[in-house]
Amino acid sequence: MTAFLFGILSSLVASAIIFVLGLVRGSRPLWWLVAVCSRLTGTGLARVYRHQSSAEGDIARNLGQASWIKVLAGRGNVLTREVFSPLWSGELTPASVQVLLPDTLAPGDSWLDRRSQDLRLFDPGFTPDLLKNQVRANTDYIAQVSRSQPHVELRSFNLPNTCRVIATDQAAFLTFYSSSSHGRNSPCLYVRAPGLLYSIALQQFGMAWTSSSSARPTP
Repeated sequence: MTAFLFGILSSLVASAIIFVLGLVRGSRPLWWLVAVCSRLTGTGLARVYRHQSSAEGDIARNLGQASWIKVLAGRGNVLTREVFSPLWSGELTPASVQVLLPDTLAPGDSWLDRRSQDLRLFDPGFTPDLLKNQVRANTDYIAQVSRSQPHVELRSFNLPNTCRVIATDQAAFLTFYSSSSHGRNSPCLYVRAPGLLYSIALQQFGMAWTSSSSARPTP
């Protein structure tokens, strides 16, 4: 039943993305139409950014007003950039910050291994261990932060990761990964709470968190 319901929700998400991407092809996206459709359908969709990095200014503003923060990332580079620095410096003090990054020590055919194979198909600079090394560096960074900030919790997951989620009590930013491009080149959806897409974002995070384990330091 859960898989069936999740399949229905995924189809709805895909339909919403196709609709919105059609709007943003123009030079001046029709955000008023997006807002009207969002209210009528209950999706909560507020904006779509052509590229993930274009959302960082709004992400920073949203983090500054958050009571809690949840991050599910496939690599985690954004965690070490300016957008998150007020959290790690103690300038912002939400009640909790939960971070999920891929498990770089997972045995066998892990999700990171499969993602690395996809990346090498279109980016020849990606050696087999490059993605894992990048995730390890970001994991070590957040692990160090969590030692002095008990409200920051870092865990690792080994599940197929199809999107990046940055969620707060007010909104969520969703980036759906493609097998043929880097996540930074993918569109990013800004969805407000409450709404269908916001609920899906929290569901994605919750499923990964339930299956996660304590982050292991780099050996």
